[in-house]
Amino acid sequence: MGNFLLIPILFIVLVVFISSFFVVKQQTAAIIERFGKFQSIRQSGLQLKIPLIDKVAGRLSLKIQQLDVIIETKTLDDVFVRLKVSVQYRVISEKVYDAFYKLDYPHEQITSYVFDVVRAEVPKMKLDDVFVKKDDIALAVKAELNDAMLDYGFDIIKTLVTDIDPDAQVKEAMNRINAAEREKTAAQFEGDAARILIVEKAKAEAESKRLQGQGIADQRREIARGLEESVDVLNRVGINSQEASALIVVTQHYDTLQAVGQETNSNLILLPNSPQAGSQMLNDMVASFTASNQIGEAMKNSKKKNANDEE
Repeated sequence: MGNFLLIPILFIVLVVFISSFFVVKQQTAAIIERFGKFQSIRQSGLQLKIPLIDKVAGRLSLKIQQLDVIIETKTLDDVFVRLKVSVQYRVISEKVYDAFYKLDYPHEQITSYVFDVVRAEVPKMKLDDVFVKKDDIALAVKAELNDAMLDYGFDIIKTLVTDIDPDAQVKEAMNRINAAEREKTAAQFEGDAARILIVEKAKAEAESKRLQGQGIADQRREIARGLEESVDVLNRVGINSQEASALIVVTQHYDTLQAVGQETNSNLILLPNSPQAGSQMLNDMVASFTASNQIGEAMKNSKKKNANDEE
């Protein structure tokens, strides 16, 4: 009979002994209460408590945690916008007592402060300013939370405005505006490119005309020089300048006819082009030069006579 009672007793003692020990994980704090009253805070490792007297009232993580809060509010230009604010916080290891006993629902408390700050700051800004100054909003939220949550044993590490989502119609309008701006910019670049192309083409044409004119001038200069040399050669063999000029013109006439004959696709027509045209042209030119010389001599004699009469 005694042995049967001894087994349950030993079992109870073993259970009580085992329940005297508990393990606290890394980056965790355990709160020990004795008869409902705070007793101590235990850190990570194997810990000992008095069975049936002490109990683990709760555990708090000392790791950095993140809370995402979504707020809908209105901007200064009457645009409804949804903001997602991410709050990174942790329990201060030296203030585990305050974090456990002073605040039951830290998430709700942090959310309330975030709502309060965002709805106080965003209505002061236009929609474009909300995007530009989102870091200012995050800093305002962090400053407000730090002041409020420090007394409760929470340290606000960082706050981030991770998303700004305007009303769907506003986003569609913004997209149309952006598309129009991009099309305008593209049109300006295309216009600049076309203008540059026209200017460069005009410059190239002007340079081409200049070089063409210079080439024609050089060609005529060489032709005149060749004609001068031809006249000098003909003068040496007893042909005067008038006859030499007429002979050169006739020669060029026949050279031109020969060149035209070699071009099968030429549409050029020289008039007159009969076989007797060369002789007639030569006679007409010689007669023309002779008449011109006679008129010139007559005018000189007339001037001399008038000068003598005046004397």
